[in-house]
Amino acid sequence: MPKVLELFLEIRQFPMLAERIRARMRLELFARGVVSEEAFEQEVRDKAIQSQKREGLSDPLREEPADVWAERLARIRDYITDFYFAYNLPHEQFRELVRAVLAERMPQQDVVLTFNPELAPWDLLFAQGETYENFPPDKRRQVEHHLEEIVVVLIKTMISDHLDFVSVAKEWFTIADLKEIRRRRIGRGKIGGKAAGMLLAYKIWQATADPSLRDLVKIPRSYFIGADVFYDFISVNGPMYWINQKYRSEEEIRAEYPEIQRAYVGGRFPEGIVQRLRDVLEEIGPTPIIVRSSSLLEDNFGTSFAGKYESHFLANQGTPEENLRALTTAISRIYASVYSPDAMAYRRRMKLIDYDERMAILLQEVQGICYRRWYFPQMAGVGYSHNPYVWTPKIRRDEGFARIVWGLGTRAVDQVANDYPRLVALSHPALRPEADARAIKRYSQRFVDVIDLEANAFNTLPVTDVIAADYPGLRWLAVADHGDYLQPLITAQADLAPPRLVLTFDTALRETKLVPLLRALLQTLERRYNYPVDVEFTAALPDTAHSGVQVSLLQCRPQSLRYAEGPVRLPVHVSADDKIFSTSRLVPDGTVERIRYVVYVDPRAYAGAPDNVTRLEVARVIGRLNRRLEGETFVLLGPGRWGSGNVDLGVKVTYADIYNTRALIEVVFADGDALAEPSFGTHFFQDLVEARIFPLALFPNDSGAIFNARFFDDGPNALAELLPADANCGRIVKVIDVPKAHEGRYLALAMDGERGEALGYLKRYD
Repeated sequence: MPKVLELFLEIRQFPMLAERIRARMRLELFARGVVSEEAFEQEVRDKAIQSQKREGLSDPLREEPADVWAERLARIRDYITDFYFAYNLPHEQFRELVRAVLAERMPQQDVVLTFNPELAPWDLLFAQGETYENFPPDKRRQVEHHLEEIVVVLIKTMISDHLDFVSVAKEWFTIADLKEIRRRRIGRGKIGGKAAGMLLAYKIWQATADPSLRDLVKIPRSYFIGADVFYDFISVNGPMYWINQKYRSEEEIRAEYPEIQRAYVGGRFPEGIVQRLRDVLEEIGPTPIIVRSSSLLEDNFGTSFAGKYESHFLANQGTPEENLRALTTAISRIYASVYSPDAMAYRRRMKLIDYDERMAILLQEVQGICYRRWYFPQMAGVGYSHNPYVWTPKIRRDEGFARIVWGLGTRAVDQVANDYPRLVALSHPALRPEADARAIKRYSQRFVDVIDLEANAFNTLPVTDVIAADYPGLRWLAVADHGDYLQPLITAQADLAPPRLVLTFDTALRETKLVPLLRALLQTLERRYNYPVDVEFTAALPDTAHSGVQVSLLQCRPQSLRYAEGPVRLPVHVSADDKIFSTSRLVPDGTVERIRYVVYVDPRAYAGAPDNVTRLEVARVIGRLNRRLEGETFVLLGPGRWGSGNVDLGVKVTYADIYNTRALIEVVFADGDALAEPSFGTHFFQDLVEARIFPLALFPNDSGAIFNARFFDDGPNALAELLPADANCGRIVKVIDVPKAHEGRYLALAMDGERGEALGYLKRYD
């Protein structure tokens, strides 16, 4: 019997289910690539017209009524479906589809899934999943285990295959959610960790939040470039020999990275991807966008990859072709950053070097308002559900912490030069680290990141160049400077000059729902993740509504944490001569034992360096010492902000320069009111925590602080012995071999975060 006839006769045994069976057959044909849906429907139409002509219609489309034409199309569609399926797929596959349709219809105690979800095409999974979700409750319970498996398979293939993520996500994503993600996906592959975290957090919030707060949190309109497009890009542009760059030495990775950037930036994309990007830009219109990395490894438990890959703001104000060129250039820059020295060093440190890391891309509309020629959010920041440091015993760690800035959130998450975000303990938002008005002014935000719509570019400007009395919602954000005191802005003051405005965010924190909303968001997500989280967000504070607030959730990931194994208490019986340094500000919990080497960048010698070239070379020496001392226990001490982009404020190191140290200690010689802005909440802080590096700040001028200058200034410098080629930096960089210089004793570091005390001291080990 001809195959098509056999199939036709079997379908006729199910007259009421034939339409549903054939619909499944077509899904299978399209999913397996036997024929595309477009080509199939065109063939149906062509054959329908031919049949009209055979039946004597000279002008088919006009002579045949619409309902008759629709019936003709349906019959021919069925014939062609049978033909394609019979001659391209095994008959057993047809019978499996029939069994699946019957299982949906017949009341069974145990509905059997008739295909393997791990091997099934997406169209079949979506169709079966939708069917199960639409079952009445009693029947839905019978298939819940099958539905869960379908959802898990779709999450693993579309979003992320990291099991920690999947175990949480499967409880929240529906088939409809996954279909929408698929609709917004460009190209093939998973959408990556950053996109996954944002979508999951929003689903959890919408399903579990207090109804009075639920609508106060949203996510930006987003699109996802699949991770496999990264390989498509490489294939089109040809630099295949960099695929295994991760197995080269650190020196080779550093040396070759500029060449990779030149080869990638501005590279070509497959035409299908380019057309989809055109469509997205047309749909978004002239709204600024941000192009964000969303690699397969990002934002996972214990490995956030914070700041390792690039992100780019695009003003999106040019011609369609100019906007498209800017977008593809930004994507290619992010692709190149996969091979950056920082990313490679991080992967090696986290034992992820053998993972097939592919880069997905998250495209988002920038959240903000237009003000004069600029576009930026009224507030942006990062929030942590667990407060890693406290500056007063009143603060409750489990209620969270936030860093807040005016403008784009880059200044909240990056270690920026000579600027200070607002630090907020969400349990006590009015408690500030600063003691008085002079300190508040000194450690307030001075620069703002904006999108300049006229210049069609991202820009950083002094706050005084942007802020003015007519800025919407100004009273929530700023106070007036009256010299020895700061006054809230009760009413609009048109004559108030920008230099007299100080960004404190006090009124917004005190009088709007922002703090309780952030606290509720963080605690809700922590409960559902069963793990502390951190988020990036923007906030809009309408000037007309006393409590009006709208938060846009941009990112969510498990918070990087390091807990001490038990309570840490400082040793009591340590002689004064053996105490090397102490501090009582922003102390973490933990200990570091048997510290052999102390790498000390002399603050005064660093400040007196002849030029910035010398200061930059100091950072490179630190990087070489980091590699040379691998396997040894050592700590770093030096001036100001480690990781600062401004070499005048601190040593300009990156993760690749410091990841082997056990503690990074900033030494701040300053006036009595000075407060080194802590790094926690920044990407640099994430690096320290994930690498199990303790951050600490020493203030030698503090009353009661210990700083044993003789320990650092006297004795031999081991730099020349360890790095002979860098001996000329010995005046600024000193390496102290502690047991060699102190009769076999080592340095020990004890940090009691609960009491806010830390002590470095000499200790003899048996």
